[in-house]
Amino acid sequence: MQARLDFYKVSPEGTKAMIALEERVSKSSIEKPLAELVRLRASQINGCAFCVDMHTADARKGGETDRRLATLSVWRETPFFTERERAAFEWTEAVTLVSQTHVPDEVWERVKPHFTDQEIADLTMLVIAINGWNRIAISFRKTPA
Repeated sequence: MQARLDFYKVSPEGTKAMIALEERVSKSSIEKPLAELVRLRASQINGCAFCVDMHTADARKGGETDRRLATLSVWRETPFFTERERAAFEWTEAVTLVSQTHVPDEVWERVKPHFTDQEIADLTMLVIAINGWNRIAISFRKTPA
């Protein structure tokens, strides 16, 4: 697959806006290991090879185990994730697939016991950010190096 264009070069203002969102997300209340798993899960759903590769590597650097990384896509069927992580993954999936799910009330009710209102807002911004990056990378055929 050949890259279509270098988004960062042809749209520096767009890149700055995305980086500003990323900087805000990096200062959020969501713990870094969970944030990396959320990024990875959204990237898996979206089929973004570049982001799956990058966030798998980043999660490993942050101490994530190979077993949890290998089973993230089937998190519902494994005992390896906490209830808080499961709630975050369910929220991530619903927000990522918003055109299909419309983020159901049942998902909202399962997320609320595990996150404060601020954390839910921060988690949502994190999901929005990675979905944006996924769409940029996929659209312009950015591939892992």
